[in-house]
Amino acid sequence: MKNAPIRSALRTALVASLVTTAVSGFAQTTAPTSASLNATAGPLSVSTASVSLPRGFGGGTIYYPTTQARYGVIAISPGFTATETSIAWLGRRIATHGFVVITLNTLTTLDQPASRANQLMAALSYVVNSSTSAVKARIDTTRLAVAGHSMGGGGALIAARDNPTLKASYPLTPWNSSTSFSTVRVPTMIIGADGDTIASVAAHARPFYASLPGSTTKAYGELNGGTHFSPNSTNTPIGRYGVAWMKRFVDGDTRYSTFLCGAEHTRYATALVFDRYNQNCPY
Repeated sequence: MKNAPIRSALRTALVASLVTTAVSGFAQTTAPTSASLNATAGPLSVSTASVSLPRGFGGGTIYYPTTQARYGVIAISPGFTATETSIAWLGRRIATHGFVVITLNTLTTLDQPASRANQLMAALSYVVNSSTSAVKARIDTTRLAVAGHSMGGGGALIAARDNPTLKASYPLTPWNSSTSFSTVRVPTMIIGADGDTIASVAAHARPFYASLPGSTTKAYGELNGGTHFSPNSTNTPIGRYGVAWMKRFVDGDTRYSTFLCGAEHTRYATALVFDRYNQNCPY
């Protein structure tokens, strides 16, 4: 029976592996670093699938890893008058870290936040139910999240309020006519910009964050020198924190906590990056 401890260790390792797979689908073996989060792409290559003539939103592009595994699904909405091309960089970047991401066009470019919230959910439903077999083979239907820019960010807040089973929300320089989101239970990180003259942080991002209940996992970063349109081109803080937030709360990977409110965050997020940073850690 001298091999019993070996067999026991193998069983333990197998169980741990199965649990990890069930929780996260894709188990990233390489530990995240500040450099890997700051890079313009993550460790995975991605393919794309175009979406046309769907129900409930205006089409878009799905980015999905070529590595076979089960990944969380994220829908990202553009802002007022914009199209999916304005947030394509973020969709691809997040996907390369182990997600299926759809960047969507809205039914009209003038759609308001409430409509964009519905369209974000319609896009998630499309990916889950109607996408190609290659995409379907890579999705975990229990791990869904939303993000958006400007009115799309307002839509991401509304979607989080109305769909508590979502795993995460990431509104970017968000705009919405209402500032109260006291019933949101979905982990939400808001990015504002101190130079935003369209959705000023005083009237939008800061009140949105303040209205989120203390019992909800949340964070707020205000870009130093940022503008309303900072999310429309490659932006290191937006990409870095978007990946970390989604990995932490969609995948449940606690290795990313340090990049949100721990030592790695402190080393990176000086006043040169954020004018202010609020959160209710630990998480």
